[in-house]
Amino acid sequence: MRVAAHAPYSRFRVGAAVLDAEGRLHSGCNVESASFGLTLCAERNALSTRVADLGRGGGAGLEDPVVVVAIRTDAETPTAPCGACRQWLAEFAPRAVVVAEAADGSTATWAVDELLPNAFRGDQLGG
Repeated sequence: MRVAAHAPYSRFRVGAAVLDAEGRLHSGCNVESASFGLTLCAERNALSTRVADLGRGGGAGLEDPVVVVAIRTDAETPTAPCGACRQWLAEFAPRAVVVAEAADGSTATWAVDELLPNAFRGDQLGG
């Protein structure tokens, strides 16, 4: 999905895919906006695609955990998700393994809890 990225400003093309426990794969790429705060990262795009894909069936399957989140860039070293993506991962893929691959094929792997320890979660909202 990296090749589909719309990155005219940063030229930093990112592709991501999430795999759930049932073997369903959902992919995304980064889509930049001239208003940088409105840019959608590949990881959040892939997670959103999963919600949309499974939501068509009334949400059936959303309870199946995401087990792997794969990220691919053209960077020289594996690139970890940004802070916003880490929060989304904590909410939508809390038990996933995140694997990042660089241009040379080198990889780095993290558990979501390693990327965002003590994450804020919806159950803390009360009510």
